[in-house]
Amino acid sequence: MNPENSEFLKQFRGCFTGILRWPQFDELLETLRSEQQNWYIYAIGETPPETSSDWESTLNFITEINDLIKKEHDESYCGVVYVDDKSSPTMVKIFDPNNLGVSCGFSDNPPLPGWIMSLKKPDNLSEILQPAKRRRWWSNIFKKS
Repeated sequence: MNPENSEFLKQFRGCFTGILRWPQFDELLETLRSEQQNWYIYAIGETPPETSSDWESTLNFITEINDLIKKEHDESYCGVVYVDDKSSPTMVKIFDPNNLGVSCGFSDNPPLPGWIMSLKKPDNLSEILQPAKRRRWWSNIFKKS
């Protein structure tokens, strides 16, 4: 199967809502806790997990990411978390507050989040999205000569 056509990648590229205010972030985390689902927890740059996390590991991640985001994103707004559906999430993108890159505007190749929580098994985004971009960059250098 071509990873470019995978259900995970289609969902990843789909529509997401930004969690802009801290109370919205708290509500999202409470929703995640209350649903007690076993999520695939994927740190971009690492090998994607083959299996979903057990509930205890999922809960631990939710607690740790809450602490990290609130400690390292010392702003009056959240703005680093995006969810596909606030009331019944199936994918959550969490951007690393210390590696935000460009924070406004539109791009065909937006920066990758630091972490993804997904109910679908993740594809290796580092291999699918980043190397192709670099390969195009590399090949374009020699086309101009």
